[in-house]
Amino acid sequence: MSLFAKLKTVWASPPEPEHLRRGRLGERAAKKHLQRLGLKFLAANFRSEHGEIDLVFREADCLVFAEVKTRSSEDWTRPAAAVDARKKKLLSHTALDYLRRLKNPPVKFRFDIVEVLLADGAVREIRHLPNAFALNRPFRYA
Repeated sequence: MSLFAKLKTVWASPPEPEHLRRGRLGERAAKKHLQRLGLKFLAANFRSEHGEIDLVFREADCLVFAEVKTRSSEDWTRPAAAVDARKKKLLSHTALDYLRRLKNPPVKFRFDIVEVLLADGAVREIRHLPNAFALNRPFRYA
């Protein structure tokens, strides 16, 4: 083995875990799907101390915070079922952090879920669930 080949193996990053590769594939597919529906892309993978929002879009006068769930099988439950009460609370916190960074503009916003189903490593189906849940209870007025 040449010196260059040895150095390449030492400094090469390890292969990406399969769940991360699937997640990136799902997020790209969801982004394209929502853009085809007419939503304007604003940000991907917005992070704050409370968590991460996969995709942020604008539809008319409404901000859309989209959570993407990618699965290779629906044998047990739908992908959206993974967005439980804890995840909704984290997404609510993170969305409010996003709005704070924008100086709290008076805008409407909603939370969507995009389910991406894979077959043999390729996108088989995309389901968009608009307005999938409301802002978590401690943060809303009613």
